[in-house]
Amino acid sequence: MKIYPLLFLLFISSFTLALSQNTHYFSEGLAAGGLHQYGREAIYQDQLAYALSNGSLATPSGNATLSNLKGEKVAWKALKADSLNRFRSRELANGYLFLTYTAKKKHTALLNVAGNDMVYVNGSPHGGDIYRYGWMDIPVELKKGRNEFYIRVGRFGAYGGVVAKLDFPTQAVSLNTADLTMPHVVPGLKNDSLWVGLVVVNTSDQPLSGLTISSELGEYKMAVPVPMIPALSTRKVGILIDGSKAGTVGKQPVSLALVQNRKTIDRKSVELETIAAGKQYSRTFVSDIDGTVQYYSVAPQIDPQPDIPPALFFSVHGAEVQAINQARAYKPKDWGVLVAPTNRRPRGFNWEDWGRLDALEVLDIAKKTFKPNSEKIYLTGHSMGGHGTWFLGATYPGNWAAIAPCAGYPTLSSYGSHDGMIPDSAATPMEAMLLRASNPSNVLALVKNYKPLGVYINHGDADRTVSVEYARQMKKVLADFHTDFSYYEYPGGSHWYGDISVDWPPLFDFFSSHTLAADTAVAHVDFTTANPGISGQMKWATIHQQREPLLFSHIDLDLDKEKKQITGTTQNVATLSLALVSFDPGTEIQIELDSNEVLPYTVRTPSEVVFLHKNEQWEIASKPADREKGTLRSGTFKEPFNHRTIYVYGTQGNAQENTWAMDKAKFDAESWYYRGNGAVDLIADTDFDPQQYPDRGVVLYGNANTNAAWPALLSDCPIQVTDGKIRAGNNTFTGNDLAAYFMWPRRDSNLASVAVVSGSGLTGMKAANANQYFSGGSGFPDFMIFNNEMLRDGVTGVKMAGFYSNDWTLQEGGKVVADQ
Repeated sequence: MKIYPLLFLLFISSFTLALSQNTHYFSEGLAAGGLHQYGREAIYQDQLAYALSNGSLATPSGNATLSNLKGEKVAWKALKADSLNRFRSRELANGYLFLTYTAKKKHTALLNVAGNDMVYVNGSPHGGDIYRYGWMDIPVELKKGRNEFYIRVGRFGAYGGVVAKLDFPTQAVSLNTADLTMPHVVPGLKNDSLWVGLVVVNTSDQPLSGLTISSELGEYKMAVPVPMIPALSTRKVGILIDGSKAGTVGKQPVSLALVQNRKTIDRKSVELETIAAGKQYSRTFVSDIDGTVQYYSVAPQIDPQPDIPPALFFSVHGAEVQAINQARAYKPKDWGVLVAPTNRRPRGFNWEDWGRLDALEVLDIAKKTFKPNSEKIYLTGHSMGGHGTWFLGATYPGNWAAIAPCAGYPTLSSYGSHDGMIPDSAATPMEAMLLRASNPSNVLALVKNYKPLGVYINHGDADRTVSVEYARQMKKVLADFHTDFSYYEYPGGSHWYGDISVDWPPLFDFFSSHTLAADTAVAHVDFTTANPGISGQMKWATIHQQREPLLFSHIDLDLDKEKKQITGTTQNVATLSLALVSFDPGTEIQIELDSNEVLPYTVRTPSEVVFLHKNEQWEIASKPADREKGTLRSGTFKEPFNHRTIYVYGTQGNAQENTWAMDKAKFDAESWYYRGNGAVDLIADTDFDPQQYPDRGVVLYGNANTNAAWPALLSDCPIQVTDGKIRAGNNTFTGNDLAAYFMWPRRDSNLASVAVVSGSGLTGMKAANANQYFSGGSGFPDFMIFNNEMLRDGVTGVKMAGFYSNDWTLQEGGKVVADQ
């Protein structure tokens, strides 16, 4: 069964969905290439977006030109779609496709573009369908007369082609079943309340509330309320199906009805499948990340014994692979159960960021559901999942007895390089500060975290998708220090050479000979992290705070029960805790760190945890205040998006500023849906009450003058953005072209934070339109201030960037400020 990534997946058939609506396919346009460069970092360049931000973009025509990234003049070139409605040309590589549509009157439509990164519709940004799934319908309002579409295309979009169409639905509100998140009915399991995810489409100009969706399977009915759907938007929502009487193996139709005020607005039917006993299956759950329906898949254990806990094999899939297909690549085992999370989407976040959180959520569910032997938990994965194995293994080494990356690459930054591994480099202190935010992704700096794990490296020696050189170089890296790893190259093996690419018997034999040691059995801890908020704990030692944020922190500690002491060295650690479970209450122990004076300590309880803090010297300390940085909240701009985030858009500016705030919030919501199979609440600033949303992340769009929620959330923040000015501590920047991305902890929560997307004026706000923060592995510091010249010139347009200290103050050592 093939599950390898497909680089140019094109589902043309999905564009011909039989709906009662008229369709307009775009057939002629203009193209210009080499205009933008977006990567996995905060810095980006986009010549067209720059011109849009300051109003200097000339209407494309045969005579119009604009500058590319090299500073050369580029002319727009005419382009026609082929017989499959695809625009294909090398001119589209890292470029834009310009299309127009003339409407006889003002009305709404569903825009569907496949093969694009994003699109500007009459100047407003909207999400894209880079992987050509075909279900990314975006409600747009067409004005009377000429409507303009600037479609941003990436490097590969030029070759796979771009298909663009407008659908004109006959009803304003509908259910869309093209992008379902479905469970299976599994004999012997609870099937009476199965969560399903599907999309509600609102093409009207009014928000929708008071909706319910009911499901009916035979005589069994269930109904759930639907969250508010903003005007001109879609939202993936969760519904419930009672599958307890679904019947025999196979698929059965389930009727769905969308109801408002007791009136049925739309009806659809979906199929619910019952899986035969012992076969691989999928189950759904409601994610704590954003409250949406997600799924995982299982290859069940053969003949499980109630008195013998199973092993748990945790398998992370490759790009474009569904979790159920990952599970089906493995034959069920008699000594363990295999669980495959989704990464939120088949490509998702490369198992970093919210892909990492999805993996942790599913791992927790798997432990509660299957109650595995705690000593026999193993991690493996293929291709992008091979990277996920390297990354999750290094980030959470205490979770696994052994790991087995198959056809994987260690770091995102090195993938695609000819020699396998290229270290990040920075030309300026500003760029170094920005790249520092990506340190948690740097597996190569975390390799010694593999020390306590068994490692099995598996790769085909003829792999042309992920070079075997990645495996060979990791073998060399491990050989310098690791005493328990195995390496195998499959002769003639391509990227995928059948199910044995992952379901390789020697790999599972290797797993069977490894066990995960209990904390009390571990005498040595050698652990590195770049962010305690992502990963701070290894066995009985936890790094809570760093001296310099997002630089690597390292502990190398020895625990000697006979000598009643803990000794060792630390690097870049400000606050550390030690769980003293290996010592009996009443025991007097000695702690010596970094050749410091010996610290005596008397163990008082069986679950004793001692905290230590370092200024100049280590000393016994109390637990850091909940308000300070720590393992629950340690910063970077992306952290607030982890906690059922609410998008709060400003309504107190002028008409253009208010339109920008709403458009930008919708753009981010569309991008989160596409990349993360997720949904968010969009609310106006005047409707936001912090008490109604406890412990939830907030994304605030606007500034102190344009967003009424600013005082409640940011009055104590050292970064203040107002019309024409940004003040950050002792630094002040002026002009209406300034933009800022920054985060700030909610004062009413020990967990949640605020992410701010802001500008000092309309030009600056438009400069903040990009949302690379949704790219897996992209690094953003705690704060970043730039002007719209960054879009044209890159890093020289960044004015200030850095990290707060542990008490959330701005200090000189934690930031870089450009010359004024």
